[in-house]
Amino acid sequence: MFNIRETFYYVHAIYQQADLDMIQFTEVTKTFGGQLLFDELTFSINKGEKIALVGKNGTGKTTLLRLITKEEQPDSGKVYIPPGYRVGILKQHLNFTKPTVVEEACIVLPPDREHEQYRAETILTGLGFTEEDLEKNPNTFSGGYQIRIELCKLLLSEPNCFLLDEPSNYLDVLSMRWLSKFLKTVKAEIILISHDRDFLDAISTHTMGIHRNQLKKIEGGTEEYYTQVLQEEEIHEKTRVNLDKQRSHLQSFVDRFGAKASKAAQARSKAKAIGRLPVLEKLANLHHLDFDFHSSPFNSQKVLTASHISFAYPGMEKPLIRDFNFLLENGQKIALIGKNGKGKSTLLQILAQQLKPQEGSVTASEQVKIGYFGQTNINRLDPKKTIYEEIHLANPLLNITQIKRICGTMMFPGDTSNKTIGVLSGGEKSRVLLGKILAAPCNLLLLDEPTNHLDMESVEALVTAVETFPGAVILVTHTEWILHRIPQKLLICHEAHQQIFEGTYADFLEKVGWEEEALQKPQKKTAAKPEPVPKPAKISKYRMGVLEKEIDETAQAIDEKEKEIEAASCAQDPQKITALSQDLATLNQRLESLYQEFEQG
Repeated sequence: MFNIRETFYYVHAIYQQADLDMIQFTEVTKTFGGQLLFDELTFSINKGEKIALVGKNGTGKTTLLRLITKEEQPDSGKVYIPPGYRVGILKQHLNFTKPTVVEEACIVLPPDREHEQYRAETILTGLGFTEEDLEKNPNTFSGGYQIRIELCKLLLSEPNCFLLDEPSNYLDVLSMRWLSKFLKTVKAEIILISHDRDFLDAISTHTMGIHRNQLKKIEGGTEEYYTQVLQEEEIHEKTRVNLDKQRSHLQSFVDRFGAKASKAAQARSKAKAIGRLPVLEKLANLHHLDFDFHSSPFNSQKVLTASHISFAYPGMEKPLIRDFNFLLENGQKIALIGKNGKGKSTLLQILAQQLKPQEGSVTASEQVKIGYFGQTNINRLDPKKTIYEEIHLANPLLNITQIKRICGTMMFPGDTSNKTIGVLSGGEKSRVLLGKILAAPCNLLLLDEPTNHLDMESVEALVTAVETFPGAVILVTHTEWILHRIPQKLLICHEAHQQIFEGTYADFLEKVGWEEEALQKPQKKTAAKPEPVPKPAKISKYRMGVLEKEIDETAQAIDEKEKEIEAASCAQDPQKITALSQDLATLNQRLESLYQEFEQG
């Protein structure tokens, strides 16, 4: 006989079992160093989700990953990992036990799959290793390439969930492009932290952000996430202002008529209404990096000249840089690109006159004042000096107020500027070095991966400052959206030679492309005429009329939705405001797609 009660419990049990197959955070609170990171976070990672984890530096992104791996424990609440569920994270402490790179990578393969060495070779090649590299000892490689070996082992181990914390810091553009394609195809869950929003959006199905000690998760990319956060904060502030106005109006009535017998009942009613009004706190201002490079005047066209430069490190069979000639003119913005190990950072050091070439010379104009950011400079910071003292050293002419302002700009406000360099993290030291560049007037910026330790908001601020900087810029970056925005021409580092490309990064991809990617593509056996690219079909007059109508209707719906949000704000209905805001975001996306189709006609 059909039993509703038994059926209910059976279905409920199935859903409970489904819930147990996912990572779950339930009311998790966590502090670190006396600072609140999370306040009762509740969320789950569902099967197949690829999550872009975003948030300002210091909000707890890495701590959240460490809670999943059980390296950290919550102060309260529960982190649930299903039994048998394997979480894979990139190891930072390296210990290689095999004599070759490929053998080291294959140690993660189970005994019944040891024959799958070809998979390790494919991944290692994608991450930038050559065929000859695979037979070399892993301990002979640089730290960056050793991390890539660990990344290969992680990818090869096929966990249920990948936790990737800024993997782009160890990769060049080519490896980033390969990794992006690889991660899109894996069936495991992924939680990915990166300052490269294009990399995140290319992989992720969802965006999850930590903001004001709370977590918000949406389906979609980083732009949708930040749009929603901005809308919610604007609505919160409008609602708060409206509530304060209502409270003030009611209180004014109570103060004016509370003592009058004829109005006493109304005054008591107004007083009770004041008590029922929700209290919304004014949102605290969040610290953001705010770059403003101190430009020094430059009255000449020629900034810097490199003549017949050659350079090789001890033990190298071939020169890393050979007979390199280069002229940099005022206002030019150039990107140095190429695979890791091809001399980008070395060449930048030579141009900064921090490294002397074996042959040739670098000549800079007498007016040139260089702002140089590089990892070697970070190592030169005095661990015994304070942040304030290091920035002051960059420009002794600055007064206390000016130095403190720069410290605050680099997110070291107040007494935190008195911290010694020795206690800082790598990211904090990078900010100190950027602060030293801001302190000293310059007209030539030489920047080697300046975004590695910055969050997305800070990267955007830095890129905007570089774009508007009136002097010359030479930049090394593996972040493609920056390459698309800043440089006007490229300096490409190949094996033992350098090539200047007159054009943007988009021009380079269209006309030249990455040589290594071209080699990986299958070659056609017979030459064939390229097939003509089909032109987009012309939109019919009927469809154009439909589009016009849909655009008008959607625009009208947006106006009505904005009015509903304003009414909900006056009615102090936060749940309705949130729902309406999501509807508004959907309508705006719909309008944008309609306009795009209309423009094709």
